[in-house]
Amino acid sequence: MQTGAGDAKATTKVYPGRAAVISWIFFDWAAQPYFTLITTFVFAPYFASFVAPDAASGQALWGFATAAAGLAIALLSPVLGAIADASGRRKPWIAGFGALLVIGASAMWIGKPGNPDIIPALLLAYAIASVGVEFATVFNNAMMPTLVPPDRIGRLSGTGWATGYVGGILSLVLVLGFLAANAETGKTLFGFTPLFGLDPAMHEGDRITGPLTGLWFIIFVTPMFLFTPDYPAKRPMRAALREGLRELRESLSSLPKQKSLARFLLANMIYTDGLVSLFAFGGIYAAGTFGWDTIRIGTFGIILAVAGTFGGWIGGKLDDAFGPKRVITASLLILLFAIVVILTVNKDSILFIPVAPPVPGDALFAGAAERAYIVLGCLIGATGAPLQAASRSLLIRLAPKDRIAQYFGLFALTGKVTSFIGPLLIGAITAATASRKAGMAVLVAFFVVGLALLAKVREQ
Repeated sequence: MQTGAGDAKATTKVYPGRAAVISWIFFDWAAQPYFTLITTFVFAPYFASFVAPDAASGQALWGFATAAAGLAIALLSPVLGAIADASGRRKPWIAGFGALLVIGASAMWIGKPGNPDIIPALLLAYAIASVGVEFATVFNNAMMPTLVPPDRIGRLSGTGWATGYVGGILSLVLVLGFLAANAETGKTLFGFTPLFGLDPAMHEGDRITGPLTGLWFIIFVTPMFLFTPDYPAKRPMRAALREGLRELRESLSSLPKQKSLARFLLANMIYTDGLVSLFAFGGIYAAGTFGWDTIRIGTFGIILAVAGTFGGWIGGKLDDAFGPKRVITASLLILLFAIVVILTVNKDSILFIPVAPPVPGDALFAGAAERAYIVLGCLIGATGAPLQAASRSLLIRLAPKDRIAQYFGLFALTGKVTSFIGPLLIGAITAATASRKAGMAVLVAFFVVGLALLAKVREQ
């Protein structure tokens, strides 16, 4: 059994064994395919290209559904977190919202190409699944302080994040390599006929990502329910509702007095907005700069996920050794460097130095500028994971221990409430200047402001 230092009276706190910790880590593995397959690389592009009337309206509709789900998550996360703290238990909440993820994701199979009548139901399913996965993550994060001693929280958080990236990679390889085929050739990325007789003409390989995500979650979240201990129950639900709302009001009213915690939540809001925007527009920017097709963008995504896996694992160790604030600071500085250099990369130049442009028909990423973009993308992937993992680790250090789920709810709020600002600014500046680089340059401000606020946070 793992043990940690107790209080001043020299009591000893007993932590659960390795099986409990590993089972908890697999929640990230179970949930990550939703973000990899549905929101980023497969289903979202499929919806915009083949379900919606046209790509522009598809992007807009998907954005509206994302915003609606994000608003619900932002408003309800602190409330539900406070209720969970008052009731004590976490697993019933994870099970309930996990069920929403499974139901919503599985229903996305109905999104047949060229059928606009199904769009409202499809977007509703997407919004339900998004709410489910985000809330389940809030309550899963809140279990961390009971699993390992404080000096190992960073490693636990980083390992969970890295494990999630591996799950995302494998799910993407499974779909691109064996299930989703090119409608013209009928072959997958690996040159195979799709498994289970999936029809490329009906894009069944793209649509199967919904049910696959739901099944994947059920399989890999089960060990957490079996082997990871929950908090003990404190109050019946009705009493927990009253107590939780009272505690939330107290926390919000006292937040201005907790200057470090308030500054960190504000910093997290700003740099998370920049990071999410960077990931969202990185592939689009590459496609516009180099003319990359789906295979190249998908391969680029896999490379970034591999870098994120190692970054999350190494970042967790650095978190325990040097503290989460230093890991976040270093990550933001590297991200700033990568963005600034990316803004100097063109098809035929790097840092304004001319290079040979890629030639049509060349191998993947044959051009020097393309390879430079890949390296910079790996820096972004390798630092994005520890940035997010160390952020939840720092919150655990700053938040009151008896209200940890509530503060993870506030953490989710700050990560969602302004998430539209980054994409909106990128779109507006790009439209006003007709320059992709000018639009992406706005992200520099997000990371600079986040760094300035973080500098005033006291880690303990």
